[in-house]
Parts: sequence; C-alpha cells; structure tokens
Amino acid sequence: MADGSDSTLTAEQNVQAPNGLVAGIRSFAAGHGGAKAVIEYVGKRGARIVLVGEDGVWGDQFADDTVVAREACAKAGVTVENAWERELMDEMRPSNDLWRSMARRTMAR
Repeated sequence: MADGSDSTLTAEQNVQAPNGLVAGIRSFAAGHGGAKAVIEYVGKRGARIVLVGEDGVWGDQFADDTVVAREACAKAGVTVENAWERELMDEMRPSNDLWRSMARRTMAR
C-alpha cells in the first residue's frame, strides 16, 4: 500500500483566476469603500464568494472552485476571512429589496 503522502491530492499552484471575476470583485470593493470576502464551497457548482463592503452592502460572485476564488480575491486585493465571524456578520446591512425578496419566498411556501 502506498504511503499517504504519495496519494495526497494537491492543488495546482498555477491557477489563473478569470479577469472578469477579478474585475467584478475589484469593482465591488471600490464601490463600497473596500470589502472582505468569505468563500463557501457549493459542491459541483464551485465556490461562492460572498463580499461584504465596508458600508455594509453585500453581494456575491461565483468561481469554478475555492482555489480560483482565493486567487481572484488575492488579485483584487480583498481580504478573505476564514469563516463567518460575528463581527463580519454584524457589518452586513441587507437592503430593503432583499428583505422583500426573502419575505416573498417565505410567504410562497
């Protein structure tokens, strides 16, 4: 049987984040006084990058995987948080449109 280190999967170091993804993250950060990101693995779909602006507005982008998502955030100059910390969640300010959207989904069930 092979030693565990021989069969360990490693991510390629030459990952290229799509320019459109980097530009989208950079644009969000510029429009909201800076931003922080949390990267969430969403299975076969890839990775969701949730961006929280310094003004409390939040948005998201999708990447092919978490490695690409981290590379895109690094190129865009956005700090990636390791998890949803309380302080970061306290900074989020959902818009009225989002509240209405969530209410419609709940009422439709």
